Amino acid sequence: MKFNSKLIHGGISEDPTTGAVSMPIYRASTFHQQIVGGTPTWEYSRSGNPTRQALEQLVADLEQGIAGFAFASGSAAIHATLSMYSAGDHLVVGNDVYGGTFRLINKVMKRFGLEFTVVDMQDLAAVESAIQTNTVAIYFETPTNPLLQIADIAAIAAIAKKHQVQTIVDNTFATPYNQNPLVLGADVVVHSATKYLGGHSDLVAGLAITNDEKIAEELAFLQNSIGSVLGPDDSWLLQRGIKTLGARMRVHHENTATLVKLLKQDARVAKIYYPGDPDFAGYQVAKKQMNHFGAMISFELAAGLDPKKFIDGLTMISLAESLGGIESLIEIPAIMTHGAIPREIRLENGIQDELIRLSVGIEDEADLVADVTNGLNNL
Repeated sequence: MKFNSKLIHGGISEDPTTGAVSMPIYRASTFHQQIVGGTPTWEYSRSGNPTRQALEQLVADLEQGIAGFAFASGSAAIHATLSMYSAGDHLVVGNDVYGGTFRLINKVMKRFGLEFTVVDMQDLAAVESAIQTNTVAIYFETPTNPLLQIADIAAIAAIAKKHQVQTIVDNTFATPYNQNPLVLGADVVVHSATKYLGGHSDLVAGLAITNDEKIAEELAFLQNSIGSVLGPDDSWLLQRGIKTLGARMRVHHENTATLVKLLKQDARVAKIYYPGDPDFAGYQVAKKQMNHFGAMISFELAAGLDPKKFIDGLTMISLAESLGGIESLIEIPAIMTHGAIPREIRLENGIQDELIRLSVGIEDEADLVADVTNGLNNL
């Protein structure tokens, strides 16, 4: 089955009891068990719910894994994944990660004795040299948030396997429509499903998918033990959003190509970060491992120009801390999504005060061009 058909018919796409083509929402917290001491399929919705199972099987199919797990947020999915490891274990982490991931690692996971080394994932030699005797995993995003850096998944996975450590990839920006890390050698894929997979800015959810049976058993245990599961209503809503992912991404990509061209031609824009730009540092790797380049653009204004004035000039694109919705969203990473990162670390990692991140929606192309032009003219 081709990917766009799998979006609609993958996983459990209809109710096996009634044949309903939309999986029902099972709001039950508990289930009637027929015998004492039996092994029922359903017993308590934290441990398993039919609506959530339908979603989890769908995302496993899309990422070509053997098991998927749905959580209450992307941060919850990352937390559960990192909880596979114990005090004294060491992880190599990409230097350009979501601010919430940075906060989780430095303010929470370190309390429990996990150790981390931050590395530029574009530098394969640095990645390998950061591996220690107690290293258990390599964790990174590609494309990254917000600089859209591209890490070579297959190459990093090969390094990890050489040293018998696991590879975890945050695939939020790419989505399984554009990239499949498990196929490229990763062991776990995580998503903030709040973004493109949900697609309509109306839910908060996270996912973890694996192709390894032992990891699947551990994630199932942690999902149930920690308990930050996705409820049945949001599971249903997310499954519905996923069904239109292919149709939405095609329009996202068309609009993005137009805006990249517009920004590249404007002297008020000093630098553009977009994997599909042949002048972008990660273009060749992105071309090798991605089916399409995504719909996120980050760009720096020329020195002395105020990004707040650019945003003040917009009339349609919304100032908001999210991405991947049908509506275009814009933000200033330095004071919004990455505000939790100390300024000296942020600047060292290349996140300048003038940086703007744009999630390109599926509005009419002409309206988007007009609005971005208004922002530029307001400078």
